[in-house]
Amino acid sequence: MAQSPRTGVAVVLDREEPFTPPPHCPHGPTLLFAKLVQGKEEERRFYACSACRERKDCNFFQWEHEKVSEARLSAREKYNQSHQPAFSHRDNIERFKEFVTLPLSKRKFCKECQQLLLPPEWKSHSGHQLLSDVSVAQLTRPTSFLSPLENKKTNAQYLFTDRSCQFLLDLIVAHGFKRVLCVGTPRLHELIKLQTSHKQKICIKSLLLDIDFRYSQFYTEEEFCHYNMFNHYFFAGEAAYEVCQKFLQQDKGEGVIMVADPPFGGLVEALAFSFKKLIAMWRQTGSTDAVSKELPMLWIFPYFFESRILEFFPSFTMLDYQVDYHNHALYKHGKTGRKQSPVRIFTNLSPHLIVLPVEEGYRFCSVCQRYVSFENKHCNICNSCPSKDGRQWRHCYLCKKCVKPSWIHCSVCDSCALPTHSCMNADVGCFICGAADHKRTTCTNQQVAGKGDRDGKKARPKKKVKVSVKKITGTKKMRTTKRRKSKK
Repeated sequence: MAQSPRTGVAVVLDREEPFTPPPHCPHGPTLLFAKLVQGKEEERRFYACSACRERKDCNFFQWEHEKVSEARLSAREKYNQSHQPAFSHRDNIERFKEFVTLPLSKRKFCKECQQLLLPPEWKSHSGHQLLSDVSVAQLTRPTSFLSPLENKKTNAQYLFTDRSCQFLLDLIVAHGFKRVLCVGTPRLHELIKLQTSHKQKICIKSLLLDIDFRYSQFYTEEEFCHYNMFNHYFFAGEAAYEVCQKFLQQDKGEGVIMVADPPFGGLVEALAFSFKKLIAMWRQTGSTDAVSKELPMLWIFPYFFESRILEFFPSFTMLDYQVDYHNHALYKHGKTGRKQSPVRIFTNLSPHLIVLPVEEGYRFCSVCQRYVSFENKHCNICNSCPSKDGRQWRHCYLCKKCVKPSWIHCSVCDSCALPTHSCMNADVGCFICGAADHKRTTCTNQQVAGKGDRDGKKARPKKKVKVSVKKITGTKKMRTTKRRKSKK
């Protein structure tokens, strides 16, 4: 049976040719996507939401060169405005100042609206579930009573356990950093502020960039920026951009580190593009050293995205440390086998300078000169500690590398894989040329693939189609489902 051509959807970033600014949805500027069919790119590209993976969460769709009427633009602007928060960041700060002056018995928080309430607002929330007697201690730890946004298709907001959060802070302190740019890490930001305010040994400043606007109720404009990490968008505009830029460039850019914990379902390409924009902001200090140096970074992501991250940040190394989350059933440290947390830390800091806790099962490999998990045994043939998932891997002499213990060598595929894998339907490799040894982004044919087809073909009338854009859960691929309108 003939194998059908593989298809996918890729995000188009950093275009060099002149182009008009992308249209906006409630989550800021949209991203441009192109549908790929093996060997070529389809003629039409489209804009879709940068943050949401399914159209039911944000149904924005527009063809790249589509002419949009004034009436539609006006309706879109009204729709975007209607989906913005009721209060501005400045309003929330003023409300917070008034809230903390209230006696304990009058401090209420609406669990349904996720909002601090002032006494005149109680009546309109009378039928809602309220949290009463909100203490000052609770206000310093908003993640303890804010409901995590656990929609895996959109936000996937999981919070570090105290163990992982403290490890990150200890690492930051050990390396002497004085400022931390927290990108999507509200609990780390919270812990830094707590320990600094308690006048402990650390004295670190922190700035939180997060798409969750609820944090504006607890942090000033100098401590929190409403930010979309998938399109490098500051919702408050130039003022918030300058806050972030000033934070990064303070002390000529010295003593700052960026810690990012993106949703695992997000596009690696879009995240890397935004992170490089933040790095560019840091480099604008005017210092000649900043041009040649790298902004220290900790990118927290599952280990199976290692190759994708290294495509964009080749200097990064993946640490063996398992990051876990208190509100996720699977991402837990201490489990065995394949039930261990797959989340790791990718960093451009020197691995041999990062000490992992021995009491949690990590050990120092004198050959690799870095800490590894206990079961990650050194392979003398590969000359490395090869395990990525915490289990002991074994060396395959045919593949000339170490592989997972559950894999066997397949003579048909000429590589190791699970015993239950299907040789004919393996969906790996490059969408453009079909080779299995590289991805689309590193394909030498990507500049010419499809171009000749688009230039040489005459324009043909197309049948009307209704397009639904969605991303495949748990992967960085996306797919476009076309549902043709039924003929009457």
